[in-house]
Amino acid sequence: MSNRGEHHVVPNSDGGWDVKRENAKRASGHYETKAEAMKAGREMSRNANTELIPHKKDGTIQNPDSHGNDPCPPKDKNR
Repeated sequence: MSNRGEHHVVPNSDGGWDVKRENAKRASGHYETKAEAMKAGREMSRNANTELIPHKKDGTIQNPDSHGNDPCPPKDKNR
């Protein structure tokens, strides 16, 4: 994994969803719905050039989204 950082969208044990920067003790934001958390997390991630990593309710990772300079960009399949 790169050293440019990550923001995670994670379920909160008291309900709702949190956006947390990697290694942070506190959430950057708390939201009632996952959609709200994703929207806010995507904005935070874009501003900080970090990877947005959403989690499912069971904690597993779901479709990470990179912002900024991706050190491992996808290869063009048309070449």
